[in-house]
Amino acid sequence: MKIIDIQPYVLSQDLETPFYFSQWHYASRKICLVKVTLEDGTYGWGEGYGPADMIKTGIDFFKPFVLGENALENEKIWQIMYLRSMDFGRSGIFNAAISAIDIALWDAKGKLLNLPVSVLLGGVKNPVIHPYATGFYFTDSPTLEEDLAKEAKIYKELGFKAAKMKVGLGIEKDVHYVELLKKHLGDDVKLMIDSNHAYNYREALKLCKRIEHLDIGWFEEPVHPEDYKGYSKLRENTTIPIAGGECEYLRHGFKRLFETESVDIAQPDICASGGLTEAKRIAALASSYHKDIVPHSWGTWIAISAAVHFVSNLDQNPGRMFRNAPMIELDRTENPLRDDVTKHSIQVNNGEIQVPTTPGLGVDVNQEFLEKYSIDKNASTEPLWS
Repeated sequence: MKIIDIQPYVLSQDLETPFYFSQWHYASRKICLVKVTLEDGTYGWGEGYGPADMIKTGIDFFKPFVLGENALENEKIWQIMYLRSMDFGRSGIFNAAISAIDIALWDAKGKLLNLPVSVLLGGVKNPVIHPYATGFYFTDSPTLEEDLAKEAKIYKELGFKAAKMKVGLGIEKDVHYVELLKKHLGDDVKLMIDSNHAYNYREALKLCKRIEHLDIGWFEEPVHPEDYKGYSKLRENTTIPIAGGECEYLRHGFKRLFETESVDIAQPDICASGGLTEAKRIAALASSYHKDIVPHSWGTWIAISAAVHFVSNLDQNPGRMFRNAPMIELDRTENPLRDDVTKHSIQVNNGEIQVPTTPGLGVDVNQEFLEKYSIDKNASTEPLWS
């Protein structure tokens, strides 16, 4: 089944409540989606993670090399894109563009074969998945502590079994907010922390020692993503599991991460690290190093759905009768591009997700909101769902 069109869309929306974390202040959301259309009218949706305009440029670069190819031969298409960009894009934006197109191809392939992506990946090994709530960002609100406490109460009432907060504002502030949220979440909700590589090794270790007694689920991106030695030393000197990989690309990047014993938990972003085709390879590599995988996900229900199908297929590490369900990240911050633009088949009930059985990723896009948020008002569009 030949590919006849590849159409990227850059969407943007200002936020009602800006927020910040250790690196940046966010006042708006901006994403790049892509629609891949086949000759019989079947289409699939994909998403890239990173600077949206640059991802769109990458998709436009790959488009002439992918048009006319058989959509069912997704690994062949992946290799075409990889080889075309390898000399100047071994990591970064080109990989996000590859990821977006690759995810769309898996979605289209599932629709063609009338099968969910989880089955195409090899089957559902994990029928139940536990999403963890990503939130607890910082704002300029004079009632920030009360706001964080209310947010914690919401997650508990919704049945989330884990939640992740941001740190990286300085050791004393971090300890204060970690203790605050641990108090409000209690022992029934595991708390993870993420500094977005705000610290050096010594600072990260100091923070770990201050909060180890709180049974933290993991410390995500504690140090600079290139500081593999810092990652490894931190793992050796704290009881808190170390997570990272959001800034890694392709299986080659994760090979470095595993060879240096940098992490306990690998976090590839499927929309940046090479799509579902490459994520499957990264999972096999992680299994050989006995590492867990919890994918990073920061986008629409296209990205979230890709993560659900991917995690449903992960090998058990290790296999045993009684074990915790694998996790995915579920961003809970304000995101109209996620909640208005994309339609999905995922149900979150009492902190659990049952893997959807609808064909493809089980996602679609709302034409009205696609046009509303598109920065290119003249982009050619057509009805996408009834």
